[in-house]
Amino acid sequence: MKSTSKFLSLILRHKPQIVGLELDEHGWADVAELIRRVKNLDMATLEQIVAQDEKRRYSFSADKKLIRANQGHSIPVDVELAELEPPEILYHGTGEKSAASIKVQGLLKMSRLYVHLSGDVETAEKVGRRHGKPKIFRVESLKMFGDGYKFFRSVNGVWLTEHVPAKYLKEML
Repeated sequence: MKSTSKFLSLILRHKPQIVGLELDEHGWADVAELIRRVKNLDMATLEQIVAQDEKRRYSFSADKKLIRANQGHSIPVDVELAELEPPEILYHGTGEKSAASIKVQGLLKMSRLYVHLSGDVETAEKVGRRHGKPKIFRVESLKMFGDGYKFFRSVNGVWLTEHVPAKYLKEML
């Protein structure tokens, strides 16, 4: 199940073409077409992946005829997020090897459409562990918002913005 979920993430966020699938401008894929093109995938498995994914990476349309990744795309899609005022502080977890460049360049979206931020330290630390020894940065998100930066919140609670300049960051010890 885990390998199927990872493969689904690859298809819906980065490379739909590897199975000959097309996403619409909002990142939606036709469920029936996806099932036809991915070996050993059926509706029950897909429903289980969506329901049990701890990061809530995926969403179905109301009629379950479409599916998409909630965020994390490296391909240009508009997942129809409304701009929101963020909380005063958000957090970003990364590996210690990235900390020095972040202190200089800030947080860059790299190959993704947005920088991903967490609402709490625990989540940021989990994210950071995926990249080695975790380093957590505190983001002055409300100050950024006041300075004109846009923030969005994905349906799974991840905060998104295009860039976090270094002046809004403080490394946590």
